[in-house]
Amino acid sequence: MGRAFEFRKERKFKRWAKMAVQFTRLGKEIAMAVKEGGPNADSNSRLRTAMQNAKAVNMPKDRVEAAIKRASEKDAKGYEEYVYEGYGPHGVPVLIETATDNTNRTVANVRSYFTKAGGSLGKTGSLDFIFQRKSIFRFPAPEDLDVEELELELIDGGLEELYVEADEEGNDIVVVQTSFEDFGNMQKLLEEKGIEVSSAKLERISLSHSSLTEEQAADVLKMIDKIEEDDDVQAVYHNMD
Repeated sequence: MGRAFEFRKERKFKRWAKMAVQFTRLGKEIAMAVKEGGPNADSNSRLRTAMQNAKAVNMPKDRVEAAIKRASEKDAKGYEEYVYEGYGPHGVPVLIETATDNTNRTVANVRSYFTKAGGSLGKTGSLDFIFQRKSIFRFPAPEDLDVEELELELIDGGLEELYVEADEEGNDIVVVQTSFEDFGNMQKLLEEKGIEVSSAKLERISLSHSSLTEEQAADVLKMIDKIEEDDDVQAVYHNMD
């Protein structure tokens, strides 16, 4: 069938693998939300957010409902959230968010990823001066978008920054950033204004940047790819340009 077919097949498999990882992570987020605040999305803002994020990546509705049902069962396993910090190859700071039902397994795996790549695992809080936690909301840009007007409307929600970026399909997406503490305030304000958020997350924003050669960056990305394959990992952050 030729090289073109093999290339398309490889891309499709990679896309499927990426979707599977996203669904697994969102399934855990849904489970943690249900354990924390119950299975009713109307009264559980964390669950409502997780369901919005699941919809944004086209996670099937039946999988979302199944995750909620499983987490609602009395003997359903729970997950603990841990953050690991360290330095990868060429001194690049890397922060890893995890959700696990076996902390011994998770920390052993994370340590091995750093060690095998020539890096080192650090102490909790050692990268606080590099990464700052922010609330990030994304939603499709309306055709009649007036950025300045929207900024004024969102000030009461704790708006720090608002800009427009393009998604993978080239569609304009509005990005709203607030402090970590204002996540709930902005979420409530957007809901009150009838803005359907496609994704709402707490993300780590780097305050400094590491400039590397292509070869050095490849070393770091190889380690990050390995980390992201771990089922216990929810998110990985670095500060490479």
